Amino acid sequence: MNNLEHQAAEKLKQLLGGVPSIKLEDMKREAFSGDCGPDFRVRLRAFGRLWTLVCELSANGQPRHVRNGLFQLRSYIANNRGNPVPIFIAPHLSTDSQALCREHEVGFFDLHGNAFISFDGIYIERFAVGAPPAEKRKLKSLFAPKATQVLLVMLRDPERAWRVAELAEASDVSLGHASNVRVALFDREWTLVNFNGISLAKPNTLLDAWRDNYEAPAGKKLGYYTPLHGRAFEEAARKALRLKADKAHAALASYSAANWLAPYARTGTSFFYADEVGLEKLKAELRLSSASKGENVVIALPKEKWLLSDTVEPVPGFICTSPVRTYLDLAAAGERGQEAAEHLRREALKW
Repeated sequence: MNNLEHQAAEKLKQLLGGVPSIKLEDMKREAFSGDCGPDFRVRLRAFGRLWTLVCELSANGQPRHVRNGLFQLRSYIANNRGNPVPIFIAPHLSTDSQALCREHEVGFFDLHGNAFISFDGIYIERFAVGAPPAEKRKLKSLFAPKATQVLLVMLRDPERAWRVAELAEASDVSLGHASNVRVALFDREWTLVNFNGISLAKPNTLLDAWRDNYEAPAGKKLGYYTPLHGRAFEEAARKALRLKADKAHAALASYSAANWLAPYARTGTSFFYADEVGLEKLKAELRLSSASKGENVVIALPKEKWLLSDTVEPVPGFICTSPVRTYLDLAAAGERGQEAAEHLRREALKW
């Protein structure tokens, strides 16, 4: 057995050994060629009957790999007599992967501590808190700045099919980056693939995962005071946000963007993203000064300049962060922001 098989075998022994009604008979690695059989089997007695746990082990617990393993397990079980019990094993199984196993009436357990095994009066169910570090790193890489450029492009129109080269060009990333994102989405079964390319099959699931793992763009955040209010402020902001050569140097963000996309909650503070050029325009038009009189304008200068390409213009002259970016920023802004985020999602992200 390799290291993963050893770990799986030991964890399974511990899991089954904790059930008084079960007596382990033996555990053997199956010597099959290719993929025509399971990885190992466990013979045990429960309530006087002999059972065989037929175990399929995968190094990847994402839904696409789980689905392939379940097909192999069910095929093997259908051609064997006795009392075989199919079990799928992986280092970590997400809630989607666990649901897939239950849907196909296959037991499962992972090395992180999740488990579900049920047969002949035996019922084992365990839930582990959170995800292991390796899985967290994978999600973090999917929502890293370069990868999110790809996600933002796809979320603009989830049903559109993309070739990888087209997606890389539209996202301003390398072909390798676009391909890595494609594989990560495909493994999670969040995409559909056909002869036209890939499209998003589960945009809401993707957005939920991004929201739960969202980190605000890296960069400086500056606070200022403006004496302008109401219509005077809006007119000054419109001048500052005016597009130059089809490129935005500043954009309304968070609550301020949501006010034009899907009004819900007003605040006494205005929020912007900007580059250095946009910052100077905002300073001049909004008559910004130090926040000693009370901060009422917050300007974020993100390191990732591509963020200012992900904008919309819901009203002529008012450049706002896209609905997706606005939703994520609001969702991370506390309880009131979360309410505004869900309102925006219902109004502007109707997938």
